[in-house]
Amino acid sequence: MNIESAIGEEIITTNLKQFLLVLSVSLGVATLPQIFSWFRHIPYTLLLVIVGLGLAFVDVRLVTLSPELILFIFLPPLLFEAAWNLRWAELKRNLVTICLYAVLGVVISITGIAFGLNQLAGISLTTALLIGASLSATDPVSVTALFRELGVGKSLTTMMEGESLFNDGMAVVAFGFMVALSLGNAELGVQPILFELVMVIGIGVAVGGLIGFGISYLTQRFDLPMVEQSLTLVSAYGTYLVIEELGGSGVIGVVTTGLILGNFGSRVGMNPRTRVIVSEFWDFLAFFVNSIVFLLIGDQIRFAVLGENLQIIGITIAAMILMRAVAIYLLSNLSAVITQHQIPLPEQTVLWWGGVRGSVSIALALSVPIGLPERETIIATVFGVVLFTLLVQGLTIKPLLQKLNLLGDAPLRDRYSELATRHVALERVLQHLQEDHRPGIDPEFYRYQETLIKGEMENLQTKIDKLQVEYPNLRTFITEQFREELLAIEADTYAEFVKAGRLNTELAPMLEDVWEHGDSH
Repeated sequence: MNIESAIGEEIITTNLKQFLLVLSVSLGVATLPQIFSWFRHIPYTLLLVIVGLGLAFVDVRLVTLSPELILFIFLPPLLFEAAWNLRWAELKRNLVTICLYAVLGVVISITGIAFGLNQLAGISLTTALLIGASLSATDPVSVTALFRELGVGKSLTTMMEGESLFNDGMAVVAFGFMVALSLGNAELGVQPILFELVMVIGIGVAVGGLIGFGISYLTQRFDLPMVEQSLTLVSAYGTYLVIEELGGSGVIGVVTTGLILGNFGSRVGMNPRTRVIVSEFWDFLAFFVNSIVFLLIGDQIRFAVLGENLQIIGITIAAMILMRAVAIYLLSNLSAVITQHQIPLPEQTVLWWGGVRGSVSIALALSVPIGLPERETIIATVFGVVLFTLLVQGLTIKPLLQKLNLLGDAPLRDRYSELATRHVALERVLQHLQEDHRPGIDPEFYRYQETLIKGEMENLQTKIDKLQVEYPNLRTFITEQFREELLAIEADTYAEFVKAGRLNTELAPMLEDVWEHGDSH
C-alpha cells in the first residue's frame, strides 16, 4: 500500500511539474508581442505553434498529447466558450448556410480526400477514409481571433465560427463510423449511416437542451455569481461526459448547452453583473486552454516521420484545399437558392482559405485503434496537414483579407471609442464641478477649471464630428453601441426590480425581438 501511495504521489508530482512547465512557456510566449513589436503581426495561437516547433526541433517534449486529453479535457471548455459568445440572432440569419457547410461540407471533404489518397497515393480506402474523417473538422480559432481584432464583419465571423462548432460534431460522428467500419462493426450504406447520424445528433441536442434549460431556470432562483459560474463549468464537462456515455455526440451537446445558456439562461437567470463575471471567466478559460493546446501541437511534431510521409501529406493537402473550395463555392450557391441571400464572393474565398485544422483533427488521428494497419501513417499525415494549415493558411489570412478589402475598421472604431469615452468622462467631471462647491475654494478656481474642461470637450467633439464626416460607415458602429447601451438599460431594470422584490423572476429582454420584428417590415 505504501509503495502504491508513493507511486501515486510521484505521478501527481510529475504531472504537476509538466503542467507548470507548459503553462510557464505558454505565458512566456504571450509576453513576446509586448516586448518585441514584430511579433504582433503573428496571431498569438500561431506564435505558440511556432515556439512548440522550436522545442520539437531540439527534441524537448513538454508532455505527451493524447486523444483523451484533447477530447475530454481541452475540447468541452473551448466548445462551450465559443457557443456562449455566439449570438442566436446572428446564427439564425446564417443557420442554413452553416448547416450546409457542416453536414454536406464534411461529406464532400471526406469523400474527396479519401478518393485522392486512394487513387494518387495508393493508400487503402479504409485508411484514406480515416484520414479524410480526421481532417474534416475545421478549427479556425486563430482566424476568428484575428477577425475580431481587425473588426471583420459579424456575418463572416459567425459563419466561420458556427461551421466550426457544428462540423466538429459531424467530424467526430463520421470518424467513429469509419473506425467501426474498419473494425468490421458497421456496414457502409445510406440507411445505417443516416440512422447513426440522427441518433447521435438527436441524443446530443436533446440532452444538451435539457441541461441548458434546466440550469437556466435553476439560476432564476438565486443570485450567487460564483455558484452560477461554477454551474456553467460543470455543465460544459458534465454535458460532454453524460452524452458520450449515452452514445450521443458530446460535441453537439456542449454546443447546444452553451448556446442556450449564452442566449437564454444568461438573460433570464443571471443579473447583468453575473453575466459579466461568467463571460470574463470563460474568456480566461478559453485563453488558458488554447495557450496549452497550440503549444503542444507544435511540440508533438516529429520531423523525421513527416519527412518519410511527405508525398502523402502533399497529396492530402492538395485534395483538402480543392475539396474545401468545392464545398464552399458549391454550397454557398445552394444556400443562396434556398435563402435568397447571396454570400459575396470575397467572403466565400475567405471561408475557403480560412478553414484551418487543429486540435480536433489531431485528437481523432491519435484515437485510431492501435491494431489498425497504417496507424502511424494516418497520424503523421494529419499532423503534417494541420501544421500546413496553421502556418501557411493561418499566417496568410490577413494579407488575403487586405487583398479582398474585407479588413474591418477596428482601429477607427477604437479611435472613436477613445474620443467618446474621454468626452463622457469630462462631462461627468464638469457636472461634479458644478454641483460640488466647497467652502474655502476660490470661486475663480471653479470658473477657470470649467472653462478649461469646456474647451477640451469642444476639441473632442470637433474630432468626433470630423471622424463621422470622413467615415460615414462609423455611424453604423455608433448605432450598434447605442443599441447595446439600450439593451443593458433594459436588463439592468429587470434585475433592479427583482432585487427590490417587485418581480419574482428576471424577464427576458424584449428589445431585440422588437427591433428584429421592426426591421422585417
